[in-house]
Amino acid sequence: MTDHQTHVSSRTFANVRLVGGDVLPECTIAYRTLGSLNPAGDNAVLVLHGYTTGPAMLDEGANVAEGSWSGLVGPGRAIDTERYFVICPNMLGSSYGSTGPGSIDPASGIPYGADFPPIAVEDIVATQAMLMDALGVRRLAAVVGPSFGGYQALQWAVMYPEMVDRVAAAVSAPYNPASAVQSAGLLALLDARPEWNGGHPAPGAMAPLLTTLRIDTLTRYGVDAELRPRFPDAAARAAEIERLAREWAEGFVAGSLVTLARTAEAFDLRARLDEIRAPLLLVLARTDPVFSPALAREVAPLFDAAGTRWSYLELDSELGHFASGADARLWAEDLRRFLATDPGEWVSWGLSP
Repeated sequence: MTDHQTHVSSRTFANVRLVGGDVLPECTIAYRTLGSLNPAGDNAVLVLHGYTTGPAMLDEGANVAEGSWSGLVGPGRAIDTERYFVICPNMLGSSYGSTGPGSIDPASGIPYGADFPPIAVEDIVATQAMLMDALGVRRLAAVVGPSFGGYQALQWAVMYPEMVDRVAAAVSAPYNPASAVQSAGLLALLDARPEWNGGHPAPGAMAPLLTTLRIDTLTRYGVDAELRPRFPDAAARAAEIERLAREWAEGFVAGSLVTLARTAEAFDLRARLDEIRAPLLLVLARTDPVFSPALAREVAPLFDAAGTRWSYLELDSELGHFASGADARLWAEDLRRFLATDPGEWVSWGLSP
């Protein structure tokens, strides 16, 4: 395997107990890797994806709602796969190979659907920690990710402070703000549709509704500005947005939307920030409607009171929630410098009093 190739695999763990008390008799975590793990097992970088995406975030031109991170990850890039072993797992509860609502329940022989147990971000991170152990990873040079991936990165810093050297959370926050994912409206919309069937829809039955939801989401996140250079004609952009939405809807399970929305809603680390030992790079974007730069002012006193060594970078981007990936050039060198600096020598910067 070379640094230019992505290795796709999965690991299955037995009898995984969740923080809510439920036990998954079989828990599979799918993942992709780039680069090679060194003999010491300490050159790994965990790249974590957002709410409705997956390890395809590593692919150039990937159909992901936070923008492909291929401009940040690869040979010679900020997360240099000639130096680092990059692991991008599909999170527990998602739709791209890991155990979730679309998986077969061993007890019934049919998909879990609405019977999939509730999970917390702690569960997502704990199963990733199991994967790291199985892969021989002893330390993480960094844990990074956009949006929901940022939630996971911050949770890693709290749960495994002795293992994490650095954390970068982009278009994200240490809690789920009202402007981010919420489950009530989503569940009401699904419950009103007969094809939802009480959370047990037939395969493909939800694709038309999911396509509509995806168009709305991509539009709110800023896809029009992201596509404009390639599709200057408005009608052509609309057609491309519909194509992207339809492609996503055909591969994502509606039950995962609900499970992960509820998981995100419960995420809140504001009372545990003093448990973070790694330096943190927080990256927001000027035009992001989901994680507004106003959040930086809100959480700054909390980070400071907790003694967090944190730095803040605001991307002057028109690409909204896509900015961390689609405008990677705006912070790639900052991320490269962050990774290259000894954690003990990192100095906070970026937010004026």
